[in-house]
Amino acid sequence: MKGEGLTLVNGEPAASLNVMDRGLQYGDGIFRTLKADSGQLRWWKDQYQKLSEDCQALGIHCPEEDLLKSEAVRVASNDNVGVVKIVITRGTSARGYKIPELAQSTRIVTGFPGAPSISNQVEVRWCKLKLAHQPRLAGIKHLNRLENVLARSEWNDPDICEGLLQDESGHVIGGTMSNLFMVEQGKLITPDLSGCGVAGVARQRILRAAMRHGRPVQIEHLDRERLLAAEQVLLCNSLIGVWRVGRLETRGWPDNGWADKLKFWLNEDH
Repeated sequence: MKGEGLTLVNGEPAASLNVMDRGLQYGDGIFRTLKADSGQLRWWKDQYQKLSEDCQALGIHCPEEDLLKSEAVRVASNDNVGVVKIVITRGTSARGYKIPELAQSTRIVTGFPGAPSISNQVEVRWCKLKLAHQPRLAGIKHLNRLENVLARSEWNDPDICEGLLQDESGHVIGGTMSNLFMVEQGKLITPDLSGCGVAGVARQRILRAAMRHGRPVQIEHLDRERLLAAEQVLLCNSLIGVWRVGRLETRGWPDNGWADKLKFWLNEDH
């Protein structure tokens, strides 16, 4: 199983999963997707910390860091692997939503080829789908991603790299697969994710770096009109790094240097 598609389930090579696994039955689990290069896992400490926090928020047993890292490195060391995806489910149970008292989490670690690079300037669009509020799940990268799947199905134009999502109140939340920053009067602002959305590791690293550099990011509710009036709009995640939005439908933005600044901050410490 060397190379593309190598998967470890609970540390063993596998190509299938127990049909009673709660990740399959109910989306009862969390996941992380990270870059890898010759067995080196990018931002591992941050990735594991976020995975651990998400597991804790859902009451799922989180695997020990050394065990999970060894499995991720094993997968990442195979030829052509540039992306590693880690899924932790609550494990198997009988039919029904009730959580078993002695749930044993399932670890799924899969390697994929590296994603092709895309121009740093991207075109995006608004999505029609509106995200529902659920503060209990807000920020968590859980397996229930139907909203993202449906939003991403709204377009097939290869020139459009991402779709921007609003919540049911009209607040801008981010992209279907990315977090969002905007520049207003020289200040960085990112959406409040207390009601919905995923608080990604790249977002977290930028927030932390901005604080170190004395440029703290404001976390606020943003509406569509305010975003369109911004001086710059940027998107980020663990695989793409930082994208500068060059065009959002009819609105365009020239480069003003903020994308390079965020890229530097994002990769400042490893």
